[in-house]
Amino acid sequence: MIRGTVFDIQRFSVHDGPGIRSTVFLKGCSLRCFWCHNPEGIRPQPEIQFEPDKCIGCGECVVVCPQGAQHLDGTRRIFERDRCDACGQCVETCYAGALSLVGRAMAVEDVLAEVMQDRPFYDSSGGGVTLSGGEPVLQTGFARALLARLQAGGVHTAIETAGYYPWERLETLLPHIDLVMMDLKQMDSARHRAATGAPNERILETARRLAQTAIPVIFRVPVIPTVNDTPGAIRAIAAFVGELSALRGAALPLELLPFHRLAESKYTSLGREYAARSLPASVENFAELQTVVQEYGF
Repeated sequence: MIRGTVFDIQRFSVHDGPGIRSTVFLKGCSLRCFWCHNPEGIRPQPEIQFEPDKCIGCGECVVVCPQGAQHLDGTRRIFERDRCDACGQCVETCYAGALSLVGRAMAVEDVLAEVMQDRPFYDSSGGGVTLSGGEPVLQTGFARALLARLQAGGVHTAIETAGYYPWERLETLLPHIDLVMMDLKQMDSARHRAATGAPNERILETARRLAQTAIPVIFRVPVIPTVNDTPGAIRAIAAFVGELSALRGAALPLELLPFHRLAESKYTSLGREYAARSLPASVENFAELQTVVQEYGF
């Protein structure tokens, strides 16, 4: 039985591909984008989220934690994450909902049982199921098995990917994918590394290879202040997608995605620093950048 590590299944999604969809979020990512909107998807293993404002100080988690990771020091609540093995016992006893387990092992059949409940909505809206993350391509075997089952059942399949992995991983999934939505963040490799922890050469090569397939592709740019929120940065990406369109012999779509800071509370609950806190809440010149993209015919 093939299993994957899933951290969320979002039903009635309308932003992760055409129509009404279910989005299956898989844990694990090969990039470390400092603004990541899904930080709970970065690490491959399950982990505990703790929301202090919900804690009522009952101490039940302290009693059941086998690793001694939960403490009450007077009125102060302490969570020693380095001792936690994410067994989930504290989550089961926390009736206040301050603790939650992010990431669970699911069999392909388990995921299918959940997402196929919405089959009538997929059929009526032209929707389907999208694999996202994290980076869904990293869980190659699970993703391939799930996508194959969905496609065999007549469900439209899509993935959201950043493209940073050996091409062979994605290549094995392509026969079972109806749409690829791929992020492009920065054409300058050094700046890409500074923002995401990795250079961009492998990502650009993935994009080139995708452009030479027949599979529908949508390229997307998360517009991030200090990373790519200038006309020059967006112009460089648009020119690159223009080259990819020439490779395919047909125009490929390019979309800009606005920045937001809605993920800040997630970082707090995971005990991590939110490095994007100092950035403005949105990109003020977003309309200007859209005009740049339109100048290239997108």
